[in-house]
Amino acid sequence: MNSTLLDCVRRFADAQADAYGVARTPIAGLFAMRATSPSEMQYAISKPLVALVLQGGKRVTAGNATFDFGAGDSLLIAADVPNVSQITQATVGVPYYSLVFDIDPAVTQSLVVDIGIAQAEAGVPIRVDPTEAEVADTALRLMRLVDRPASIPVLQRQLIRELHYWLLTGRHGAGIRALGLTDSHASRIGRAVALIRRDYSQSLSVDRLAEVAGMSLSSFHHHFRAVTSLSPLQFQKQLRLIEARRIMMSEGAPISNAAYAVGYESIPQFTREYGRLFGTSPARDVRQSFGKVHVAA
Repeated sequence: MNSTLLDCVRRFADAQADAYGVARTPIAGLFAMRATSPSEMQYAISKPLVALVLQGGKRVTAGNATFDFGAGDSLLIAADVPNVSQITQATVGVPYYSLVFDIDPAVTQSLVVDIGIAQAEAGVPIRVDPTEAEVADTALRLMRLVDRPASIPVLQRQLIRELHYWLLTGRHGAGIRALGLTDSHASRIGRAVALIRRDYSQSLSVDRLAEVAGMSLSSFHHHFRAVTSLSPLQFQKQLRLIEARRIMMSEGAPISNAAYAVGYESIPQFTREYGRLFGTSPARDVRQSFGKVHVAA
């Protein structure tokens, strides 16, 4: 791994990271992560992204697959799949640093046309591979733009496209090519996923989601589960619960307020489903979380 990229990310993250260790750059979809101690388990349904780990270690679990990786590795999440992540190696003296880059479907689709990819097999939604030199070099040049704000509007587009190109033609290519085919199953399901993400707190019929995806009901159910590992209802439910947990933990909202905010009408139902996903009740989860914060302080 290029040590200069680590230096660049370290300098930016040390200065800009928020209370959660996230340092957002002025370049859309590009942000750095920093942690000075191992983290609790984080539940998410991540959008397609690539994370370049520069220092420290992390573990990600999706379904029955668990990945442990560290400096010099890249994590690809090529579909909206539920996962549990945890920073496993981080200290005050040697913090965890990574650079995360959202995969842009529009850029991917444009490159697939230019490269001439006619079809693509559905790849493994989550995988870890050594970071390729071309990817690290392009990421470094993107990060260098952050120190020159006037250059960002002029140069970021071509560098973002170049980074997508190296990802698409490199080790991670098989995992993201289907995202670039406008009529692929992954792309069609992506349209339905975007609607669920936007309107997750509302009642959404499967008929409407299938229509957005341009599929029959039976085909939609089959391919939605194949891409995300969940049914549409399960996907929406997990989004609601993850967002409710975020509202309680980061905003200090009461349990009932968080439940109603994400679309629940029954607090007992919310509590049951929260317990099934997170393994504890909302009240106990909040107490434990704030207790750890007080101890750390």
